[in-house]
Amino acid sequence: MSELAERFETHDPGAKQMAEKIRCDACPVMCYIADGRSGACDRYGNVGGRIVRLDPLVILDHAAETGRPLVPFDAGAEDGDPAPWDGNPVNTRRFVTGIGAGTTYPDYKPAPFIVSQEVEGVDLVTVVTEGIFSYCGVKVKIDTDRHIGPEAAIVRSDGEAIGHVTTGEYGSQMLSLGGVHHLTGGSKQEGRATCDALMNLCNKKPVELAIDGGETVVVQAGAAPIIGGRAEHRMRVGCGSATIGMFASQWRGLVDEVVVVDDHITGVVSEHQAGKVLGWEDTGIKIIGRRSTPGRYFKVSEPGLGWGGTTISDPLSILGAWNPGKGARPGLSLLMVSTTGEQFAYYELDDSLTPVGKPFPERLRRSVELIEENCEPALCTVLFVGGAGGSLRAGVTENPVNLTRSVQRLQTYVTVGGAPAYVWPGGGITLMVDVMRTPDNAFGYVPTPALVAPIEFTLRLDHYRALGGHMDGVRTVPDVLSSGGEYLNDRRVGVAAERNVWPPLQQLRRVPS
Repeated sequence: MSELAERFETHDPGAKQMAEKIRCDACPVMCYIADGRSGACDRYGNVGGRIVRLDPLVILDHAAETGRPLVPFDAGAEDGDPAPWDGNPVNTRRFVTGIGAGTTYPDYKPAPFIVSQEVEGVDLVTVVTEGIFSYCGVKVKIDTDRHIGPEAAIVRSDGEAIGHVTTGEYGSQMLSLGGVHHLTGGSKQEGRATCDALMNLCNKKPVELAIDGGETVVVQAGAAPIIGGRAEHRMRVGCGSATIGMFASQWRGLVDEVVVVDDHITGVVSEHQAGKVLGWEDTGIKIIGRRSTPGRYFKVSEPGLGWGGTTISDPLSILGAWNPGKGARPGLSLLMVSTTGEQFAYYELDDSLTPVGKPFPERLRRSVELIEENCEPALCTVLFVGGAGGSLRAGVTENPVNLTRSVQRLQTYVTVGGAPAYVWPGGGITLMVDVMRTPDNAFGYVPTPALVAPIEFTLRLDHYRALGGHMDGVRTVPDVLSSGGEYLNDRRVGVAAERNVWPPLQQLRRVPS
């Protein structure tokens, strides 16, 4: 089933099946597929003259909180003893996800699965589908101080523009990738490269990105970034000023001066508020940079891959002449360290008040190790962002705006492959989800190009009826398990739910009808 089918023109909706090929209507491409082959998306195939969803429908198991072991390993049953375990998990809730569910594009007909079940006395309905998202993208958080490229620089995959560098956050560089303009507003090559990169990122696979005027970065959800060919290990503990604030007391009495080198705010302990509170003496140090407040300096260097995300390889390059009238003296000790503790050096002033490198003293090693201990692992985070609009909502209710209003009123809980989604305030249903919380290979594509993402809407049965839901399409979980769906799905049951809590009964109980 891995070969791509030939695609035929579909301008005539009533065209006769060609050479025993049948037409798939799961997306706008409308492939004609020969028996034993799959469509252009590789997600649907012709099996014995019927369109079949090739990936299995994924059903999650959520164990209830019982206070007892999940599986009772009983050797056997005596009179009055519990029955032996039959191989099924105890007190589990089955949650039908959109993964492998198929689509009902265009959604004038009910979603592929509308599943009811009672949980703790609450009658719930979960409407399940795979949405086709042209209006989608990913936000990528890269934990690093390293300079990866200027803000608003174009990000490329396979040479094609697929997004841009956006505003950095504390200890992280940020990318905004995808979106309808890259998917469908440019050349075919740009759309294909964008779709391919988005799908791989959402499916937790590594993607190499090149940033105009910056670095080459390998990004993979849940893995350390590789920047300019070098893997990152630590996310900075804080800016240089914050590092001074956290660890000034660790250095008191062990060294005369500490400079924490940082691209954003370089800290100097003797001038810093933390040092003053501790009674730190002046040292006559001079920092080449723009002074913000005492002990805090901006622009000591251009951003780069050196100390603290600067271009600096020699930290002494940010120092000016020492002032003997303000405390500088021969023998004064100086520690210079980066915000991750990866770079550090020790100096003492000679008779001409010039810093001279010395072997690193053991008395300061623990303080550098403490910086390292407080640095979290450098990781890449990928958030899928999509707008659930258009005809997708018509698969839930005959009046689509009712679904939007229900989501905004918190009557309807939105998940992506069982993972909780953050729904943005304001109009529409703009959602965002951490792909690390979705099951593996949860995302697909159609060659329009667009991304295919699972999406589930869970709400109380009475609410679903009130918003004009497709009540004739409601089925039970046992029915889904036994007979699958329109596309003869295989079922993959018992995938671990991990951190994803379902259903949100407290939310659904307290929302008024």
